[in-house]
Amino acid sequence: MSIKVMIVDDHAMIREGIRQLLEFDGDIEIIAEASDGEECLKILENTIPQVLLLDINMPNKNGIDVLKEIKCTDLPIKILILTVHDEVDYLMKAVDIGVDGYLLKNSSSAELRNAIEVVLRGEMYIQPELIPVLNSRLIARNNNRDKIESLTKREMEVLILVAKGMFNKEIGETMKISERTVKNHISSIFKKIDVADRTQAAVFAIKNNLIEI
Repeated sequence: MSIKVMIVDDHAMIREGIRQLLEFDGDIEIIAEASDGEECLKILENTIPQVLLLDINMPNKNGIDVLKEIKCTDLPIKILILTVHDEVDYLMKAVDIGVDGYLLKNSSSAELRNAIEVVLRGEMYIQPELIPVLNSRLIARNNNRDKIESLTKREMEVLILVAKGMFNKEIGETMKISERTVKNHISSIFKKIDVADRTQAAVFAIKNNLIEI
């Protein structure tokens, strides 16, 4: 029995190339294609593949947003992101949401087939060369979690406002505390999260998903 696969990519030539590669041996059947995220979600209302090959950069709705929406449902679909993006931030977002696999478009057809089989078994597949950088980021995030947990509730509120670009006076007015108290909080925050200035503090907050950008 063939594996039912859907391809979501905004480039028709890429979809056609993937189709030809996967259907060559006859054990994989491409049952649907979509050129953007919105079309993908509409097709999924009536057609359910076993594996969804999902690009990230697409018009109307990108792959990360599609991944979020599908993972909020009970659809029995394994999602394998197939992308040109090797940046760890994209990979981390996908892993956090619950992606089943992450593969680069420069992979061989054999690796793509293997990845499909792996995720179909219920295992996660990450492109091998991306694993070291993923592990490094996960370790760093675990270390940062300890730093975040060391912040008081008040310090966390101040950090979030700093990351949003507010000055001390604005923070004081928003939180109804004095500017001196704001300065004291910021000094404590810098020590606890090991940063030297407001820019580094803002980057820390963004990387650790304390604020949305």
